[in-house]
Amino acid sequence: MSAVLAAVRAGHVGETALLVEKLTETERRALLPGLQRLRKELRAAPWESRSERRYPALQVAGAVCHSGAAAAATWIAGADMRRRQAPADLLLKLLADRDTGWQADVARRLAARPVSADVPFPLMAGLVRRSGCEVPVTDAYVVGWVRYIGHTWGRVPLVDRLRAEPDLAPLVNGLFELSDLGEIRWLFGEGPGSWQSALAELTDAGVLERKAVVDACVARLLRGGGPTDHRVFLPLLGKLALTRDERRERVADWTALARDAASPVAAHAQSVLAALALDGGLTPRQLAEASEGLLFRTEKKLVRAQLVLLGKALARQAAAAAELLPTAAQAFGHPDTQVQERALKLVERYAERLDGDPATRLEIGVAAEQLGPVLRVRAADALGIAPAPAPEAYEEVLPPAPAPFRLAPAPDSAVELARQIGALLASDGDVAAFERALDGLARHAHRDQDALREALEPVAATRWWKEPESSRRPRAEDYFGNAHYGLLTAADGLELLLAALYGAVSADALLAALRRGPAGHECAHTGLSRVFDLRLRELAHRIRTDPQPLLLATPSWSTGLLEPGDLVDRLDAYRRLGARVGAADFAQALFRVRREDRAAALAAADRAAVLGTPESRRLARWLSAEGPALPALRRRTSGPRILVESAEVLELQGDLPEEFRRLGRPVTAFGKSRYCHRCGEENHAHWPAALPERRELIALRLVHALSRTAVDGRRGVAAVLPLLAESGGAAGESTHLCVAYGLGARHPEDRLAAVDALLVLAARGQLDAERLGADLGQLVRRGAVKPLRLAESARTAAATGANATIWEMLRHTLPVLLADLATGGTAGGPGVARGLGELLSVAADCAERSGARGELPHLSGAADRRGAARLVVQARRLRDALSVAATVESATKGA
Repeated sequence: MSAVLAAVRAGHVGETALLVEKLTETERRALLPGLQRLRKELRAAPWESRSERRYPALQVAGAVCHSGAAAAATWIAGADMRRRQAPADLLLKLLADRDTGWQADVARRLAARPVSADVPFPLMAGLVRRSGCEVPVTDAYVVGWVRYIGHTWGRVPLVDRLRAEPDLAPLVNGLFELSDLGEIRWLFGEGPGSWQSALAELTDAGVLERKAVVDACVARLLRGGGPTDHRVFLPLLGKLALTRDERRERVADWTALARDAASPVAAHAQSVLAALALDGGLTPRQLAEASEGLLFRTEKKLVRAQLVLLGKALARQAAAAAELLPTAAQAFGHPDTQVQERALKLVERYAERLDGDPATRLEIGVAAEQLGPVLRVRAADALGIAPAPAPEAYEEVLPPAPAPFRLAPAPDSAVELARQIGALLASDGDVAAFERALDGLARHAHRDQDALREALEPVAATRWWKEPESSRRPRAEDYFGNAHYGLLTAADGLELLLAALYGAVSADALLAALRRGPAGHECAHTGLSRVFDLRLRELAHRIRTDPQPLLLATPSWSTGLLEPGDLVDRLDAYRRLGARVGAADFAQALFRVRREDRAAALAAADRAAVLGTPESRRLARWLSAEGPALPALRRRTSGPRILVESAEVLELQGDLPEEFRRLGRPVTAFGKSRYCHRCGEENHAHWPAALPERRELIALRLVHALSRTAVDGRRGVAAVLPLLAESGGAAGESTHLCVAYGLGARHPEDRLAAVDALLVLAARGQLDAERLGADLGQLVRRGAVKPLRLAESARTAAATGANATIWEMLRHTLPVLLADLATGGTAGGPGVARGLGELLSVAADCAERSGARGELPHLSGAADRRGAARLVVQARRLRDALSVAATVESATKGA
């Protein structure tokens, strides 16, 4: 037996096979513990070693020595055995002496493994053939079969290889039942030699039962799935070339596919239904049922095609009007107004066939209430009914802005604090949770560090800096004590504080990093993260050397605002305890303290002056001073971008740490300081909380970063916009420019964040729609913002009920683009023209719903163009909406 283990260790597969084959059953069982120890040893070996060459021999030895079918299958298919496997024919030869029941059991167990187990198909198939058991139609077996057939190229055509398969029918049925085709999609291909062509040929030849194949194919498409499914099974369905009778007996399936399937499948089902409808294979009721689902799809091409089909059916069957016109009227609720107008034209053309059917006319009239004012009047004229009364005066209902909430006190229990820190390390928390955790760490470190460490032990035990040192990982002393590693994120900051608490970093290293500051070049937005970094490093050093009783800068509100009375109380506590105030902690407290409420600020200033400490006197002066005016701003352009520069903020240049003074220095639009490979967006949630009453100072440092979401396709930076909108202070030029870039961001999640910010500003009465609209017009004109993206953002915002707000914005965006269009300027390009049509569509929707009236400069020039391009159609619609009052009034009086 020692010879077997030696052969396995040497990786000699053939020798191992010869040795174990000669062993008795008792010797094989006695060998198992040694094999298991060797397997455990190989699992623990580092990945750099050459231990994987021993696995084939180990797999052979274990497969032969296990007498139970379950144990043998588990050994053969073990995850570690996938690195390198023994030849399947060798395993089959060694297992040939087992009874057929045992081999069938092993085959079934191997086939039941997931596809990722990568069990060799020849091994499973060999055991099935030798045992004579029923073929196991599992995902692993079917995928293995497809791979095996696909790789057996040679000169034998695929159709002949499949024809020679003895279990073809159940395996093909299993192919239709596979849960995921992703593993074998590339094997199917296209053209004459593809799987689809081969299966269709075998079906036509009678090798496969035609009805079973067609039913399975349709059922798989009905089941839905990813794009791989319809790329495999839809071509197969086409190659099967269903007869008229086969298509007709599956009308219910085509109807379901047209309603719910992916676009390519729905288009195929629609074409089948259209052919049946035009040759009399569908009743009007069946066509109406099929149309009901299709007309609610978002794909305009499918909806338009269905309306064309309804028109053809109405032209052929006069009696079908009562059945089909109400169905066509369902398109009145489609978001695309051109689809609405197409449906209305059908009603206008065939409404006379409804004479004597007032119920149907009334049903269509009710559906027409979804149309805009002009189309609604046309529908009433066509139906011969009174138009719906004009709606009451529009009232804008905006989503409520999130209300800031008071922060709860830091956890009084060290165990509760430990739970909160564990949650923050597991997933990003909000600013309120993070600030409470910082304050809790300071308080408990000051109160009882031993109890705090005991409570945090379950959290700290899993951190990397508590593990044994490794050559592949920096030492905690180097990583946390060396600011060269860059700015701390929130998660890094918590790790640093815990490492300091447990003594993993020396006080000297923490002090050196605190004084040296983070490495790396300066840019407009890293200044915000430098303040964040400094606070964390100062707190870590104080925990290690001189714990603070509490943090002065902990906000009172979720936005980062600190009530002046709260700050005075905390300074009083420091005075009574004789504690030393941290410079960064106090500077951040000054930046956060509320000064807009002058009465509260002056009352707190009087209280602070009485305390008599240096910090309290500074606070009194700070609260007594009026808040600084916004710095002087200047716009600059850089390629397609519009950027903002600012002058110095003198108030922020006083006796403050260097990182805080940076926030008051001028911001330039050019130079390398504007560009960096990392915008520090990991900390974006904490930026507005650094200056919660000075939103513009944050925004002007974000303009360039936000421009990258639109111009360069950068992802994620716009997540800061809703927090910026919820912050305090004036919402000026920089804030609106940031929102403008976000509305044109490449990625949908960034555009949605910008929409949220827009709605928050509007709900708080801080949105300057004229400024935002004018900015957007210039950005679209310069190519920084794509009009289609802006149209999607505007439509999303309008869908919340902000129609008047979005109209007011677009009212100042569109004239810039329409004027350029009229003169053949930048906005006259085909891509921008197409996007301009979408913007006009959104503007028309908002104007109709909000009752906007008046003239829009340069609109008539676009509306008077010839043709039916979307831009022209929507320009006419917007012009009609803006002048619709007289039309609706006269139609109502005439009725």
